[in-house]
Amino acid sequence: MDALIEAVNNTPIIDHHAHNLLLASDIDVHDFMAATSEATGPALKYASSTLSHLRAVKQLSEILGCEPAWKTVEGTLKTKRKEPDNAWARECFHGIEMVLIDDGLDPSSVYPYNWHDQLTRSKCKRIVRIERVAEKIIADQLEQYRGVADRKVVKVQEQIISRFTAAIEEAVSDPEVAGFKSVICYRVGLKIQAFHSDARGLTLSIEDLERLSRRLEDERLSPYLVHLTANIIERSGSKKPLQFHTGLGDNDIDLGLSNPSHLKSFIETYPELRIVLLHASYPFTREAGYLASVYKNCWLDIGEVFPMVSQHGQERVIEQALELCASEKLLWSTDGHWFPETYLLAVIQIREGLRKVLDRCIQQGSLTTIEAVKVVRDMLFNSANQLYDLRLPLVPLNATVLADRRPSKASWTNNFAQLQRFLDQEPSVQYLRLQWLDYTNTLRLRVLPIKQALRMFSEGRFIGIVEVVFGLLQSDIMCPGFSATNEYTLYPQFAGTYTFGPLGPSAGLRLGSRKGYATVQCEFQGKNGEELPICPRTSLRKQVERAGIHGVEVLIGFEVEIVFLSQEVKNGEFIYGGIPIDEGHAWSSARALHSDDLMNVIETIFEKLEHAGLTLEQFHPESSPGQFEFVLGPLSPVLAVDALLAAKEIIQSVAANAAMRATLIPKPDPEAVGTGAHIHISLTPAHYWEMFYAGVLKHLRAIAAFTYSNDASYARVADGVWAGSTWITWGTQNRETPLRRIEGSHFEIRCVDGLSNPFLVLAAVIGVGLQGILDKEPLEMKDCPNDPSTITAKEREKLGIKQQFPKSISEALHYLETDQQLRQILSKPVVDTYLATKRGESEMLQKMEAEKRRNWLIERY
Repeated sequence: MDALIEAVNNTPIIDHHAHNLLLASDIDVHDFMAATSEATGPALKYASSTLSHLRAVKQLSEILGCEPAWKTVEGTLKTKRKEPDNAWARECFHGIEMVLIDDGLDPSSVYPYNWHDQLTRSKCKRIVRIERVAEKIIADQLEQYRGVADRKVVKVQEQIISRFTAAIEEAVSDPEVAGFKSVICYRVGLKIQAFHSDARGLTLSIEDLERLSRRLEDERLSPYLVHLTANIIERSGSKKPLQFHTGLGDNDIDLGLSNPSHLKSFIETYPELRIVLLHASYPFTREAGYLASVYKNCWLDIGEVFPMVSQHGQERVIEQALELCASEKLLWSTDGHWFPETYLLAVIQIREGLRKVLDRCIQQGSLTTIEAVKVVRDMLFNSANQLYDLRLPLVPLNATVLADRRPSKASWTNNFAQLQRFLDQEPSVQYLRLQWLDYTNTLRLRVLPIKQALRMFSEGRFIGIVEVVFGLLQSDIMCPGFSATNEYTLYPQFAGTYTFGPLGPSAGLRLGSRKGYATVQCEFQGKNGEELPICPRTSLRKQVERAGIHGVEVLIGFEVEIVFLSQEVKNGEFIYGGIPIDEGHAWSSARALHSDDLMNVIETIFEKLEHAGLTLEQFHPESSPGQFEFVLGPLSPVLAVDALLAAKEIIQSVAANAAMRATLIPKPDPEAVGTGAHIHISLTPAHYWEMFYAGVLKHLRAIAAFTYSNDASYARVADGVWAGSTWITWGTQNRETPLRRIEGSHFEIRCVDGLSNPFLVLAAVIGVGLQGILDKEPLEMKDCPNDPSTITAKEREKLGIKQQFPKSISEALHYLETDQQLRQILSKPVVDTYLATKRGESEMLQKMEAEKRRNWLIERY
């Protein structure tokens, strides 16, 4: 479920239909109760007891940190709205990429559409409401006839239609206009009569003009203008859609005539016109879904029911839309207006609704996780992006680079709220493990009783860790160049890489391997709250953000190879041997599963992984005695590493409780096949793959310092044993190359083992891969079809295979030190810290006897 949660939380939203916010001077004049109800006037007072309203009060109170009472929420919001630089409105719009604004409401009391640019990641555009265009033209025309006694009637053809046509034609060619909208549903209903040219000769009295200038409601003129707009758009060849208000609306709507099925003949009349049915056509969602499914030119918006309808009603809308309609035909909008909190509630609720509905679909087997992720991205971003021809890159929210990464009070409040929501769901948690991974790939931690954690974090207090934290070896020896002075701040990432989202579990916070424990990965910050580039997790996050700025997204899946060893004490020291498994153990062999003791361990591992919210896609025996592989599902890079660390901790803890040792070291048995830690990586857009991997191959000898990070790693670097070869190359479905291309932009990185720090490995790989894209690096090395060690030097030269991997960590560190471009990409502090730590580690290990070094590494990895 992690991939689904991440997609729900981190997919930016193109809000393809909304309205302007009220001016600061006008906002308190309007009843905020309207944010959760379509009721107006006296009926609005009853909205306070609806499920949608009560839910909104609870959600707003949690975000604001106030009592869940309507008056308290209203009072707190009035204070929040006065924050300088529109800070509260920005927070309410978090996660919205762009808003297409129907600015056809009264312009005197609202901000102009382009004012909202400051609240979104991309500039906003307009939706032209055609009735508003006509009303303005009629009002202008009316002024010309006031006081002229002999002009009782006006010919529509001469005075109005020509100006309306010109206005629509101008809007069609205006790049700031994304589409058009009709509210004929409010006026005469959706049973739009056929196009009659005689309407051009329609005559109107002065009284008619006065009435229509306020509200365009005429049985002949209203349909005529809709047809005219459709004709102009279709004739121009424009792809700008025409939206129709359908279903849910104010009390001035004829509910029977708002059923979108009335539009069937209109849709058929204009097969090239893109038609959008707004507001889920609620309560006629099934009818709208049917139309969108059987007509290529029809799309369905499932917006506005958020936050106007109860949670159950919202989920039914999503399900009904998906029953008939492909996700490419579904869009979402807030229909936000007046209050910034309308946008906030709508975004929170659609993310929560999607997560719950799609998770049920996955559990029922009607969708795979990958299919569910596609639904999320289509509904929130892709469908609108394509329909309105916006040409925006899908840059995940966790890839947003901010000018100042210091956590604001508001961002910490939202981050901390994720812990509180988690504890509401998991009340048995008594202890919280704050974890970080150092440069030796040692998982370190601080443990807080949960009551103390809540006390500290509610007051904005954090744990300080001595600055030598990244210069310590596994035995706590301090490397040269470091000192035991000053402190960094340990900052828990409760919400993963997303700190403002829907209720529900977070990929950054999980149940631990032991009952009553939860774990969270942390990042380090400086004393003033600034981010710390040498923090491994921060280093990877920055590369992901850098890629996101350029519209590049990466998904990561890890394979966890583990060897289960028995342990015994000899002369006061642990000695590790093979699990008592017979000779039948082999790669993917059923015989390897015959040991009840071992299977009890593996099944317990699976149960705990599932309990911690980790997706285990499969497991199977590997070649060495006691060796198994566990395959984790795909996630974005930072969360994928978080999940990997949680999975390894669970696997090793379960084994330890069964008097076994689960080790990741590359060669626990010198005679057996080695143990890797393969990484699957997929790239979007896929067509960048050649440049990306050209960048990786160019720097792979230096990257080996991260992937083969210990002298013990090089015992596994060999040819002909499916270990990824000693040669730097790539090949399609070739397991004797360090980069195996599987299909499209999906590769497997095989030149990595379990002693490496995966944050730093991926930071290096993504960093140089992105640089390859930016530099348009050509992939000169050809697809290697064979084991590169078995072909001639001339054949290797033809394929462009020229380099081999380093033969030791010392040699790899030399390549890293001299690779100036990689040093610049990762930053000098990261590379210098890594060089110092790994050289100190290597010197310490070289002093040990071989058997003692083997046992020492097994105890730690």
